[in-house]
Amino acid sequence: MNLLERLNQDMKNAMKNKEKDRLSVIRMVKSSLQNEKYKLGRELTDDDSLTVLNRELKQRKDSLHEFEKANREDLASKLREEINVLEDYMPEQLSEEEVSQIVLETIAEVGASTKGDMGKVMGAIMPKVKGKADGGLVNRLVQKHLS
Repeated sequence: MNLLERLNQDMKNAMKNKEKDRLSVIRMVKSSLQNEKYKLGRELTDDDSLTVLNRELKQRKDSLHEFEKANREDLASKLREEINVLEDYMPEQLSEEEVSQIVLETIAEVGASTKGDMGKVMGAIMPKVKGKADGGLVNRLVQKHLS
């Protein structure tokens, strides 16, 4: 079952179970996917869908951080719920050890040795871990292994 089919099924279930917050997030994701489809002018691949999900998740995490800094717990709790719903549709996340192993392998592949090679390493790693690891974690591990 692809992402759109799963979203449609979950939307029906959320309507039946009167889960307004979950329904709202699902509708927002479907809308974002539809917008991306029109923007690209073609059907979305699984990779395209994952990119949209990542974008939505990142926006919410950034907003959550800002709301927590401003002590807006009312808004932060709503965003946490939205993040939980979005994470249901994301692939299983890699552990820090798994990401570290991928970083080491990629550094060896591209022959990187200094922090100046960071862009080359990041460019090679990100397609491998897309949707499965946070970019901030990858960045931190690359810096750690290149220093």
